[in-house]
Formats: sequence, structure tokens, C-alpha cells
Amino acid sequence: MEQFLNRPGSTELKHRIGNKELLIIDEAQRIQNIGVTLKLITDHLKDIQLIVTGSSALGLRDTIHEPLTGRKLEFQLHPFSYSELTGAFSEMEENRLLEQRLIYGMYPEIVLSQLEKPKLLHELAGDYLYKDILSLDSVRKPSIIPKILKALALQITGEVSLTELGETAGCDRNTVIRYLDLLEKSFVIFTLPSLARNQRNEIKKSRKVYFWDNGIRNALINQFNPLALRDDTGKLWENYLVSEIIKKDQYEDNIASYYFWRTHQQQEVDLVREKNAEFEAFEFKWSPSKRIRIPESFSKEYQPFTFREVNRKNYPEVLG
Repeated sequence: MEQFLNRPGSTELKHRIGNKELLIIDEAQRIQNIGVTLKLITDHLKDIQLIVTGSSALGLRDTIHEPLTGRKLEFQLHPFSYSELTGAFSEMEENRLLEQRLIYGMYPEIVLSQLEKPKLLHELAGDYLYKDILSLDSVRKPSIIPKILKALALQITGEVSLTELGETAGCDRNTVIRYLDLLEKSFVIFTLPSLARNQRNEIKKSRKVYFWDNGIRNALINQFNPLALRDDTGKLWENYLVSEIIKKDQYEDNIASYYFWRTHQQQEVDLVREKNAEFEAFEFKWSPSKRIRIPESFSKEYQPFTFREVNRKNYPEVLG
């Protein structure tokens, strides 16, 4: 089938597909010239519904973007979201399983399987996690990737130093930047830039790195202890909430931009969501008893804004 989809003509396509109403092509990024083939199908087989999937955006988006301009709708499918799981089970059940979600994540195989979760996560976090990156000719030092990933796993929710990452992985700063971009396109991590206007004390050129799934992060550092025995519960909580808020927006077609805010005096806001020139500031605390005040310098500069404090008691109000 892959050879057939590589360089077919419109006549061959019509003969092979016939009167089918639905054609699904999985891992399309691995098929050469797939963009041209998809254009032929959409132009000459008007009655067929075409679904094209890929486990990463590497190759696929660049290959199909120009040929299918105006002919496609794009969707990103992440690990299960909070709203999906409460829809399938219940809010009460998800609250009961919150600690498991923070430790083992929300990949379908992990949520639904009765097998040993750490073993499954180690398999997912191995070469399978970045197999599409390893297939690129431009990746000449594949051993760097797991070193960068482990370093990022130890630094989640914190500002990342590209120079330090390079020293840890044994590569230069430009290589780190390129590999971070590849890991984002493979849907392993995502980054938040700093929000800054003209205040002299704001941190301007920095980024924080998050994992799309807590379980993958914990597998990279081989840490599956319960929350009571961990010193990174706050980081797991923030990583979980930031990824869930972004997933929720994507699935509801809410177009927004996301940042963190921090000053040189260590005043900070965990997440700032900007939509229609309005700001929503989030602070994430695991304990419901800790009270938080928004920094005055932020409230003066970023108007209009709303503020939400999210803890383990009220988080369903944000994610539901």
C-alpha cells in the first residue's frame, strides 16, 4: 500500500479506491510524496472522506501543508484529557484517581490497561517516543536525545537554560534548540515563553518546558513513588494543569496564547492565558489551604485580567 501511495496517477487511484466512501491513512509522514497523493485524491475523488493520521508533525505538516491548502482540517490528539475521562467515567472517579494521573499520566494504554504501569511507561518512553526524530537524516547524534529529555524531565515547570542543557548533553546551544524543536513537533514536550512588555524588572527572553504527559516524564527519571514520598508534587501538579488547560482549549477551538510571567525579584504567575487582548492569570497550588495574591506589578500592567487560583479541591471548575 505504501508503494501505491508514493507516486500514483489519478487513474490508478480511482481504480484502487473504487467506490469506497472512507480512506484512512495511518502514519502518513512515513510515505514519500504523500502530500501530492492526497491532493490528487481530494481533487479527483470528490465523494471520499479522507482521514490522515501521524504520530508526529515531523514531515507530515510540511509535506501536506502546501498541496492541501484550503482542503483540510487539522486536529491534534493528545493523551486522554480530564474532560474525556470524566465523560467516560465520572468526576468523582477522576478525583479519586487524581494521584494516579499525576504519577502515571493519561496515555490510553496506561489508563485502560490492567498491566504493570511502570513497565508500559518505560516502553513508551524508550525509542518509540522519539522514533520519528531518529529517522531524520539531520539527526547525527541520536544519543543526545535521551540526555536532553532526562534533563528536561528534572527541570519541568522551571526556566530552562539552553547552555546548561548543552553541557549536560554534550552539544552546543544551537543543537539543543534544534532538538527541542523536534521534540515539540513529536508532541513529547511543549514550551511557554515569558510574557514581558516594557517593565525593566520583567524576565523577557526565557522559556519553561512542560511534558504533554506526566507519566512519560516520570518514566524518564524512573520515579513512580506516591505523592507522600515525593518532593516534586508541585511540579507534577503544574505540569498536569497547564497541559490540561491547553488541551481543553484546543478541543473546544479556543484560540489563545500561553505564557508564564516572572520578574527578577522572583514575583511570578504560573500561567497567563491571553485571548482577545484579555489576560487570565493562573496560580497552581496543590494545597487548598495556601492563599495566593497576584503581584501588584502584574495587575497594574496587564489589564483587563482575571485571576484564578487552582488547587486540588477546585480544579474541576477549571478543567470540566
